[in-house]
Amino acid sequence: MERIIFSPSTYIQGKNKLNNLQKYLYDLGKSNAIILTDEFIYNNYKDYITSSFKNNDLEYILKIFYGECCIDNINNYISNLSNVDIVIGIGGGKVLDFSKLVSYYLDLPIIVVPTVASTDAPCSRISAIYTNDGKFLEYINLKNSPNIVIVDVDIIMKAPLRFLLAGIGDALSTYYEVEACYNSNSKSITGGNIPKHILVLSKLCRDTILNNTKKAIKDFNNKICSKEVQDIIEANIYLSGICFENGGLSIAHSLHNGLSILKGNNKSLHGEKIAFTTLVQLAIEEKTELFEMVKFLKEIGLPTTLKDLNLENITDDEIINFIEFSIKNYETIKNVPFEIDIMNIFNAIKK
Repeated sequence: MERIIFSPSTYIQGKNKLNNLQKYLYDLGKSNAIILTDEFIYNNYKDYITSSFKNNDLEYILKIFYGECCIDNINNYISNLSNVDIVIGIGGGKVLDFSKLVSYYLDLPIIVVPTVASTDAPCSRISAIYTNDGKFLEYINLKNSPNIVIVDVDIIMKAPLRFLLAGIGDALSTYYEVEACYNSNSKSITGGNIPKHILVLSKLCRDTILNNTKKAIKDFNNKICSKEVQDIIEANIYLSGICFENGGLSIAHSLHNGLSILKGNNKSLHGEKIAFTTLVQLAIEEKTELFEMVKFLKEIGLPTTLKDLNLENITDDEIINFIEFSIKNYETIKNVPFEIDIMNIFNAIKK
């Protein structure tokens, strides 16, 4: 039995971090950065980013990431780079996955700066890669975890509430998927067995969300960066991140990936879809807290039905097709301590 832990070398969460990037480059002994960000962050925070590089000997290239996190895009970016010794990714999940892949193929260290608390991708050493038209393709296992993860809460507080809620939907799945993997003695994404403390931390992640979300939503809407808001940001990004990677994935994320073949699925965020597929997993496992979780998700505005995901017109045949696709392509769907089949999943989705 081998227990393995992956995690970022450094995690920093606080105020006024984005305009202090130069400190972290110096800490890593680097001086020539490629900075990848999305168009929104570029247009609204360019001055914050570039202020770090004024009046010092650091050099940088600032580029906007467009399109999908796909092989063609990656090849296009890395073929035009030279004299770069570090990658900095600033933005949401796709930008960060893309930045991690650029650092992977160029064999460079990376600083990850999430600008929304919508996923746990910032802390992981995997990247999700898609086809050119946005269908999920596979996870790429990277050589290393991010060197530094910097969470600037000032920036996250300026994002729409929807992104924080999506992060909550994603993080809520963590405990149930880790528990299923632990009870079935499945391997985690690290390739090792699941350490006991990861199960404990994943439960802390869930309980933090259940106990703090309603107050955090109120404070977030009032632009108050309270302890509850900070706790939710930490749960969404850090706790969920280290727990899913070291604890494993199960039904919820496998079905999420299967949903990518359905028309209309791209209207919903990753965490919004995970909120629904977590309920499906709870139904399959016959968890007593299923309806309590449905009530909680409804109260905070996360999806609990296919209609909520803009998939109200899906046919039974289409449901069967995406279930079959999930079972065929994503082995983690079998990370449960019982046999699972198409009709188990179909009946849970209908429920």
